[in-house]
Amino acid sequence: MTKLYDRKTKEVTDISQYGSAGLRFLYGNPLGRLFLKPLTGHFCSKLYGKYMHSKLSRKKIPKFIEKNKLNIENPEQYQSFSEFFTRSEERNVEKDKNALIAPADSKLLVYGISDKQLIHIKYSDYSLIDLTGMNLDKYKGGHCLVFRLSVDDYHHYCFIDDGEYADQKHIKGKLHTVSSFSDKYPVFAQNDRVVNILKTKNFGEVVQIEVGAMLVGLIKNKKVDKFKRGEEKGYFDFGGSTVVLLVDKNVKIDKDILEQSKRGIETKLSYGERIGEKC
Repeated sequence: MTKLYDRKTKEVTDISQYGSAGLRFLYGNPLGRLFLKPLTGHFCSKLYGKYMHSKLSRKKIPKFIEKNKLNIENPEQYQSFSEFFTRSEERNVEKDKNALIAPADSKLLVYGISDKQLIHIKYSDYSLIDLTGMNLDKYKGGHCLVFRLSVDDYHHYCFIDDGEYADQKHIKGKLHTVSSFSDKYPVFAQNDRVVNILKTKNFGEVVQIEVGAMLVGLIKNKKVDKFKRGEEKGYFDFGGSTVVLLVDKNVKIDKDILEQSKRGIETKLSYGERIGEKC
């Protein structure tokens, strides 16, 4: 179980992980770990992806909508589960230009970045070099924001401000699940990911990292040089995935989110929702 804070109701509830029985077997059972290596590779992801893009997968749509209590008009229009899962929707974005916004529907935990460029996430210590392959000295004293997308979330993500790309690179890796079941694995340093260096109008240089997960080998980013706040940046294919933001100490995160993160409780967020501001 994972604890989740709802900013609207101010309540904390327990939520279960999608596919928890299977993940518990894979990560917690010696026999299950024999299957873990092939399942965290790209071959299984591609094979599963082919099925999810086929018409055979359409039968999964009604059950998925019912289980996750989604309000979807004309679900029969989708020719595959992948087409349904990656559908585009109109989203509202916080109007205050000085506000930092969430890049996706997600569950957020915030971590501090030490003077040694280290981040302690659950059971693992990460350096910024581990995460990005780059020495990022300017982020000392800043924050690492981990936005976890579960299968019931809208899997498109946006740019958090107006700006332009400074750099982008793909780091090929494994495809572990990003959840409490894989806490003892340094997944953010091992998983397949895209590292983006973004020069933004209000928040300076920001690093945005899209992280692939088990059976999610596709990270699809739009090809643009310049972008607008709230503009769609890309999407993940089926499954749960993660977006990581690195911001420097000139960005202030909202108090309620920081308080819950200190307690190890994720905050439920919507695409474009305010989560902080520039100092």
